[in-house]
Amino acid sequence: MLDTGIKAPDFTLPDQNGEMRSLSDYAGKKVILYFYPKDNTPGCTRQACGFSELRPQFEEKGAVILGVSRDSVASHKRFEEKQGLSFTLLSDPELKVIQAYDVWKEKKNYGKVSMGVVRTTYLIDEKGMIVKAFDKVKAAENPAQMLEELS
Repeated sequence: MLDTGIKAPDFTLPDQNGEMRSLSDYAGKKVILYFYPKDNTPGCTRQACGFSELRPQFEEKGAVILGVSRDSVASHKRFEEKQGLSFTLLSDPELKVIQAYDVWKEKKNYGKVSMGVVRTTYLIDEKGMIVKAFDKVKAAENPAQMLEELS
């Protein structure tokens, strides 16, 4: 996980519509940048739906939400449509941004060890600095937790 107080690494990734998005596109806004393991899985769905439901409150506080996973643009589009998501999902199948933000880690699941995305959320300020970083977040609680961090 990256430390707070440093400049967030800029990146450019395709969103669920295939449009290229960069972190620098959001200069002047707070950014909730969250990394999650996989589209359409129970925890990831709870987290995404929570962010989507709270999006108006995030916008009132001058923040945008960006979700990042290894899933393809097509997978993100299906996830967005199935769940009625109202924010930007970014596709990083080559793990460039996932690794730049140090969220690709060894994970244990039922005794099996594998590499994967550790659910992590960063709060980035208007100047592009990481002001908060949370790893191993609880999917269902993370959206409300991040909204509270903006207060």
